[in-house]
Amino acid sequence: MGGTRRRRARRATGAAVAAVLVVGVGATAGVVWFLGRTDPPAPERCAAELDGTSWYLSTTQAENAALIVGTSVRRDLPGRAATIALATALQESRLVNIDYGDRDSVGIFQQRPSQGWGTVDQIMDPVYSTGKFYDGLVKVEGYQDMEVTDAAQAVQRSGFPQAYAQHETRSRAWASALTGHSPGAVTCTLHAVDEGDAPVGAAARDVLAERAARDLGLPGDALRAAGDDQSSVRVDATTLPLESDLATWAVAHWAVATASVTGAEEVRAGGQVWSRADGEWSRADDEDRQPDGQVTIDLAAG
Repeated sequence: MGGTRRRRARRATGAAVAAVLVVGVGATAGVVWFLGRTDPPAPERCAAELDGTSWYLSTTQAENAALIVGTSVRRDLPGRAATIALATALQESRLVNIDYGDRDSVGIFQQRPSQGWGTVDQIMDPVYSTGKFYDGLVKVEGYQDMEVTDAAQAVQRSGFPQAYAQHETRSRAWASALTGHSPGAVTCTLHAVDEGDAPVGAAARDVLAERAARDLGLPGDALRAAGDDQSSVRVDATTLPLESDLATWAVAHWAVATASVTGAEEVRAGGQVWSRADGEWSRADDEDRQPDGQVTIDLAAG
């Protein structure tokens, strides 16, 4: 009886060890499979390069930067105005259109209804709030030559006026690029269109036209189909109040900065092309070279 129990115990122990080994091997294989299947994609983000340094923004921040700088362009304001506005929005809201803040402050510039900036609904419209900021800025005599902190404070009346200074270089990089002064400086790393919420086909063309009108004031006839391909749109950048070469890159960089919402797959300007697949600008083939003042945007066809 004792020998039988020992043999049974040894068999049970052996079976248990084998089961553990099987589970262990299976678990290891599962971990290897899981890790192989879930390598996280690169985070979506955008950058503006200035003097060899890349200054990053989230895609949401980049879209708002495109609106803020685009508004300064359509108003024919100097680049300094865009730098001041971006630094202000970065400090006030991190360049995000939020519905909360100190006391009754809301929106991208944290403007207060109680201080006469408008209603909550108005201020939460980034187009309205950006316009109101510039309305205040242009009334500040000599703002172009003022320190960012002083110019921003003259408009905002912040309790921490010196805080605006920390955002000046990042803001200058984005203002320079989005006003066309730094060709090929704005890049975005984005997921494939079918992995996100970006529009495709006719919806993408509609969103592109709406954004171009909202941000840059481009009229509808400035955007036309490039040939027979309805998913390829040619933009006449010369309608902007900028010199032709600056207008070209202002539109091209705007198109990259807003690609996460328009579904843009490629942007071609001059002899360069940005692609969503690569996330960078590269030399375009000769047949894809764009004439001065023209930018071609390829959208997701659907």
